[in-house]
Amino acid sequence: MMRCGIASLVAAALLLTSAGRAEDWPQFRGPNATGISTSHDLPVKFSHTDKVLWSADLGPGIACPIVASGRVFATTMSGERTFAVICFDAASGKETWRREFDTGPLPAIMSPNTQASSTPAADDQRVYVYFSTLGMMALDAKDGRLLWKHPIPLPTYLLGWGAAHSPIVYENMVIFNQDDDLAPFLLAIDKYTGKQLWKTERPEMLAGYALPVICRSGDQEDIVVAGSGKLKGYNPENGQERWTCNTLLRTIMTTPVVKDDLIYVSLQSYGDTERVLKYALLQWKDTNQDGRLAKSELNEAFWEKFDRGDANGDGFLIDDEIDAAFQSPTNMVGGGNIVQAIRGGGRGDVTETHVVWNIDNKAPSNISSPLVSDGRVFLVKKGGISASFNADSGEAIWEKKRIRNFGNYYASPIAADGKIYVMGENGFLVVLKDAPKLEILAKNDMGESCVATPAIADGRLFVRTHTKLYCISNAAE
Repeated sequence: MMRCGIASLVAAALLLTSAGRAEDWPQFRGPNATGISTSHDLPVKFSHTDKVLWSADLGPGIACPIVASGRVFATTMSGERTFAVICFDAASGKETWRREFDTGPLPAIMSPNTQASSTPAADDQRVYVYFSTLGMMALDAKDGRLLWKHPIPLPTYLLGWGAAHSPIVYENMVIFNQDDDLAPFLLAIDKYTGKQLWKTERPEMLAGYALPVICRSGDQEDIVVAGSGKLKGYNPENGQERWTCNTLLRTIMTTPVVKDDLIYVSLQSYGDTERVLKYALLQWKDTNQDGRLAKSELNEAFWEKFDRGDANGDGFLIDDEIDAAFQSPTNMVGGGNIVQAIRGGGRGDVTETHVVWNIDNKAPSNISSPLVSDGRVFLVKKGGISASFNADSGEAIWEKKRIRNFGNYYASPIAADGKIYVMGENGFLVVLKDAPKLEILAKNDMGESCVATPAIADGRLFVRTHTKLYCISNAAE
C-alpha cells in the first residue's frame, strides 16, 4: 500500500509537471500577439483530410481560435441572430460546452468581415468574449456560465467596416481598444468583476483594428496601441498616456509586435502621404459624385461632426471641410507603406528619439501583421508576396518574393519549430523554413477559405476555416 501511495504521488507530480508545461495560445496570435510558439514536432505536410487529429463543424465566422489550459475556444454565428461561444478539449476535440446569445438587430458589416470576427482572450479560469451588440462578457472556462457582462458602445464607421476589435488579458485586467470614427477609446475592465477600472479617450484616432500589446523597457511597462498617425504607450495602472511616436499612417489594421523593448510596426494605408481622409470619403461616400458630401450621404451618427466641419453652413462638406469634420487637426496624416522599429519606454513625444529604423517600403500588407522571429521581420501581402528584414537594422534580406500561393492574406504569419505558417484566404496554408533564405516546405489545402490566423499549442496546429475547426498534429493516425 505504501508503494501504491508513493506511485500515486509520483503520478500526480508528473501530471502537475506536464500541466505546468502545457502551452497556451490565449489571444489573437498567442502570447502578447507575437505569433511565436515554443512547440516542437509540428507537421509540415497535411491537409483537411491528412494529419487531422480532430475536426469540428463551427458555422460561419472569422475569429481566431485560442487555447488555454487544455481548452480550445471558438466563436461562430450559429443562427441569423445567434452568437455562439464553443469550448473543446484540445487533445480529443470533444465539445465540452456551448453558450449561445441572442444578438438582437445587427449592424451593417463589410466583407470579408463578419459578425463573429472578434477573437476571444482567456486565462485558466475564464474566457473573455466581445460581440458588437452584446459588449464584453466573461464566461466560466469550465462550463460556459456567464459570470459578468460589461456594456460597450456600438462602434460606428464612416466606411461601414464593422466591429472586429479583440480583447487581451493583462494581470487582473481585460484591456480593450475600440478605435472607430466616432468616439475611440482604450478601456480596462476588472477581469474578476466586470467593473470598469479606467477608460481613456483617443480623440485623434480614426477607425482601426490594432490589438494592444505590452512592452517592458527597464522598469517601465506600457500598454502600447497603434492608431491613426501615432503609436502610443499608456500606463497600465490608470490608462494615462505616457508617450507618443507620431510616425504612423492614416489607417492601421495590423497589430505591432514586441521583441524585448522594440516595437515593430508594418502597415499599408491606401494612397500616398497626401491622401488624407477626404479623398477616401469622396471616393466611397459621395454617392452622386458631385465632389462634395451631403448629410444624407452619411450615417446620422456623424451629423454632429458634419455640422462642425460645415464652416460656411451651406449644407455640404467641400475640400478641407471634410477633414475638419472627421480628422483631428493635430493628426492630419495620409497614406503610404512603412515598416518601423520603435523603442519602448519613453516619455512625452518620442518621435525624434525612439525610432530605431524606418523604411518606406512596398512590402507591408494593410491587414496581415508582421512576424519577428530569429532576428528577422517577415511580411506577406496580397498576391503571396513576401519580404524579410533584419530586425536590428531594417536592412532588407529579401523583397517581393512570392510564396507560390496567389490571393489575399488576412491571417497573419505565425512561427514555431523552425517553420513559418502562412494562411491564405484561398484556404491554402503555406509552410516556410524560418531562415534567412526563402524556402517553401509545403502548400497545404485546408478545404475552404480562411481569414482567421491559426493557433499553435502543445505540438498541435489549430486552423479555423470559414466553417470548420481543425486540429493538425503529427500524432494523428
